[in-house]
Amino acid sequence: MRRTTPVAIAAAAVLLAACGSQSGGDKGGGDSGKVSPSASAPSTGGACAPHVELTAGDNGRTVCVTKGGELRLTLDGTKARPWQPVRTSGSALRAINSGFVIQPGDATAAYQAVAAGTAKLTSSRPLCAEPTAPGQVSCKGIQEWTVTVRVK
Repeated sequence: MRRTTPVAIAAAAVLLAACGSQSGGDKGGGDSGKVSPSASAPSTGGACAPHVELTAGDNGRTVCVTKGGELRLTLDGTKARPWQPVRTSGSALRAINSGFVIQPGDATAAYQAVAAGTAKLTSSRPLCAEPTAPGQVSCKGIQEWTVTVRVK
């Protein structure tokens, strides 16, 4: 047995411990006080959160926001495959300033939870880019994005 084996085992244990403690989903460092649905989504059976951030990866999720709380979302698209502006149904959410969209094709939105109830957020984008030269195959598929928001 080589002398470096205990060091390698200790290093592996440290790496495994570090991997188990990551929460994932939040952008940037530090505790921003915001809940990432990807990491620990308040869902239909759990507690509601005062701040929720959504991404394209949250498609199909149901999240819960406390009345008076905020929900923000960013859908990263491309110039060739842009997201449509986010639509909302229901009266539980009121649109607020989401800031500027920096990248062409992105869709951003922000809402304040103003009344108990349910709202649905939706958007869509092309599955593939349109042909850029004659003779290329055209794609008419659409990628749908939907999140149900409960306000309590």
